[in-house]
Amino acid sequence: MKHDFLYSVEREVAVSIDTLWHAFTDTDALQAWYHPTMLNALAGATLSEAHVDGKWQCAIEVPMDGSVHCFYGRYTAVEPKKYLEHTMHYTVNLHEFEERDESTPFHIVKIEFEDRGDKSFVRWAQYGEMPEAQIEMTRQGMSNYLDSLEQFLAN
Repeated sequence: MKHDFLYSVEREVAVSIDTLWHAFTDTDALQAWYHPTMLNALAGATLSEAHVDGKWQCAIEVPMDGSVHCFYGRYTAVEPKKYLEHTMHYTVNLHEFEERDESTPFHIVKIEFEDRGDKSFVRWAQYGEMPEAQIEMTRQGMSNYLDSLEQFLAN
């Protein structure tokens, strides 16, 4: 599988780098915000072991069609408060999610963080293969995840 650049989204938020880093690396925090604003994460399905070879996973409930979109992988690079990288496998099959077969095709996610004093910056980039027509829709979806992050950080 090729891992070509697909898209990126970025955001500056009015929180410390410690708070932003915690939102991405703490399991409970990730569970609270890592989903589109109009959806929710499946309770208990999120995990973030933010160290190299640590597991990363979440599942998003989509009640409109009764599906659950599941993502999982492993951290491949961790530089505290600066950089995260992980593989990202995808399935809508809960049994496959429970099995977490890491031999399936995957994308690579690279997340950069920057301390800007009383604000912090995050850039999320995804690499892999995807039909051209799906890339913009996926970018917009991830932008909505960052909307959810901002709502979480505002509380």
